[in-house]
Amino acid sequence: MYDSQKLEEFSKNIFKAIGCSEDDAALAAQVLISADLRGVDSHGVARLVGYVRLWEKDRVNPKPNIKVVHETPSTAVVDADKALGLVAAPKVMDIALEKAEKAGTCWISVRNSNHFGIAGYHAMKALEKDMIGIALTNASPLVAPTFSKERLLGTNPIAVAIPAGSQPPFVADLATTTAANGKLEILQRKNENAPQGWVQDKEGIGSTNASAVKEGGALLPLGGDRIRGSHKGYCLGAVVDIFSAVLSGAGYGPWAPPFVSFLPLAPDPVGEGLGHFFGAMRIDAFRPANEFKSHMDNWITRFRNATPTAGAEQVLIPGDPEREMEVKRKKEGIPLLPPVVKDLKMLGEKFKIEL
Repeated sequence: MYDSQKLEEFSKNIFKAIGCSEDDAALAAQVLISADLRGVDSHGVARLVGYVRLWEKDRVNPKPNIKVVHETPSTAVVDADKALGLVAAPKVMDIALEKAEKAGTCWISVRNSNHFGIAGYHAMKALEKDMIGIALTNASPLVAPTFSKERLLGTNPIAVAIPAGSQPPFVADLATTTAANGKLEILQRKNENAPQGWVQDKEGIGSTNASAVKEGGALLPLGGDRIRGSHKGYCLGAVVDIFSAVLSGAGYGPWAPPFVSFLPLAPDPVGEGLGHFFGAMRIDAFRPANEFKSHMDNWITRFRNATPTAGAEQVLIPGDPEREMEVKRKKEGIPLLPPVVKDLKMLGEKFKIEL
């Protein structure tokens, strides 16, 4: 087990070593460790080496000039200037919250960014302001639309955070694929097979090979196949891609830049970098906040008290498992797989920073 604060300090020092300012390095490290604390290991420190490799390929600007390039009172387009998405996303969410304070709601599309880590972190920033937060992003094209052999979409997550009163907030954070690519990477490190419905091979046939994507296959949209509703996951992923990238001027579909540094960028780009989309909604733009939160408490309580199926203890609310995991890992530490520890030690040796 690794202490979360020490892992965060290590990560901050690595980001500083690649040229990030003290504040940006601290912010990026906080976003990264929040994923590990919440049990989303695929988006935590296991990704740190990937960000460094992107920097080595000059695809990450450690000192970006993140700026609004177009706006109305309640909307904006932001150019992230090749920033770490871990830095750009929370800064843009702050802009959205500021605009929503004045206009009631705000929607911002972002271009020229990079992988932004755990989507839930950015959506949850709205909770601090008693607002509803929404965070979307497109991602590396690793997903085959229904009936396709080609990889045209990313895992394209959706996160929504909604405050309550005495109850913990409702926090939905999900990929629009059956599973995120990071979960496949975890299975690869454990040398385990993937569940049926997660991936297909290069011929478009369903597979349990956790390395199928590396071998020319693809991730599958939420649902797995057409009979089980993969067309719905495909639609959701497409909406995220359009809002995040087509709307902002980022690379979309198969032109979205890959997270892994060893794959080349599309030779015929249609936009700049990855795209994100953020929303912030003031509750009192719709109804009195205390009234809403009281009804959210009622909603959450009623769903928690639903009669569970055989073998289940209780019906969960989105955000429950992650919240419980965060409490546990802050106390007990964060478990890291040996290949992740190996990567972190390699980074430590490279930059002379002790893990």
